[in-house]
Amino acid sequence: MRTQVAIIGGGPSGLLLGQLLHRKGIDAVVLEQKNRDYVLGRIRAGVLEVGFVNLMREAGVATRMDAEGFIHDGTMIAYDNTQFRIDFTKHTGTPVMVYGQTELTRDLYDARAAVGAKTIFSADAVQIHGTDSDAPYVTYDAGDGEQRIDCDYIAGCDGFHGVSRQTIPDTIRRDYEKAYPFGWLGVLSQTPPVHDELIYSSSDRGFALCSMRHATLSRYYIQVPLEDPVEKWEDATFWDELKRRLPDSAADNLITGASIEKSIAPLRSFVTEPMRWGRLFLCGDAAHIVPPTGAKGLNTAASDIHYLYNGLLNAYHDKDNEGLERYSERALARIWKAERFSWSMTNMLHRFPDQSAFDLKMQRAELEFLRSNEAAQKVLAENYVGLPY
Repeated sequence: MRTQVAIIGGGPSGLLLGQLLHRKGIDAVVLEQKNRDYVLGRIRAGVLEVGFVNLMREAGVATRMDAEGFIHDGTMIAYDNTQFRIDFTKHTGTPVMVYGQTELTRDLYDARAAVGAKTIFSADAVQIHGTDSDAPYVTYDAGDGEQRIDCDYIAGCDGFHGVSRQTIPDTIRRDYEKAYPFGWLGVLSQTPPVHDELIYSSSDRGFALCSMRHATLSRYYIQVPLEDPVEKWEDATFWDELKRRLPDSAADNLITGASIEKSIAPLRSFVTEPMRWGRLFLCGDAAHIVPPTGAKGLNTAASDIHYLYNGLLNAYHDKDNEGLERYSERALARIWKAERFSWSMTNMLHRFPDQSAFDLKMQRAELEFLRSNEAAQKVLAENYVGLPY
């Protein structure tokens, strides 16, 4: 098989890149290790920066997102039984959109199927070859023996555990990582959101986040020890603990119900450099991970897609390779800023096991300063809605 761009990974970043390229007449094949239902069964965040929203529109898959997504002009920050609002539109002129990643991925799969673009599911034993040559190729086995895809370029959109990053030799690749000493217990429930905007809450019992997917589907998180088994957190225990971490005004309005999905996710900050080796380009979780506190995971993948898509477009249409040659440099410049924001939000809002009394006072002072200082609120708003590409 021959294609122009082989995309490894059928999650939202790989699908978005494929759809953008298709609309510009550039052929791409998507390889996904799992099946479609498995991918759509992943429960992920859904806060979209304006850059991601605009890419979806450019890809021609924004109809349902624009009709059903929630526009959020701000967010709530809570501590010490009080809360204040960060006004995104006041400080930046730009809102964010809340639209579940599952629905976004479904839209991208449907769009890909509608145009007959090739997606290969259950692609196991994927191997990348010749990326430091002019003739890269990918081999895989989808149940009928080893197959080969020859291509011009390879986009590694296959996540943290995928093959793409591991293909870059250890002598070239350098990883930077910080693991956090806690996780997030997330619960999805068929209940109306407690507030029409997200609530980030810092308490002496730990962090909590109130989020939503739509008017009758809510997503809630609390900080928990990494060693906790999810079975420890029965629904009643979770709701009781969540209420204790929220201001009274929010706790009193919380409507509880049976959980649809419940899981504990570890938090880490991770970046690999470089994000390009020859004709292989890493995107999204294959190259970097952020703690979810700043809602940047999916959005950092989108910025990678922006740089790679435009680089490929210039290479194919204008015979200009500068965008591809500088892909890693440009992508990483924005990634490290997003990493800084996510790290700072995590440190400001969570309780750490080794915090001293001084550390706790500094954490509270940081929240007080944010509450009272317009310039600090503007900085947070600019980072939250998304720095320019």
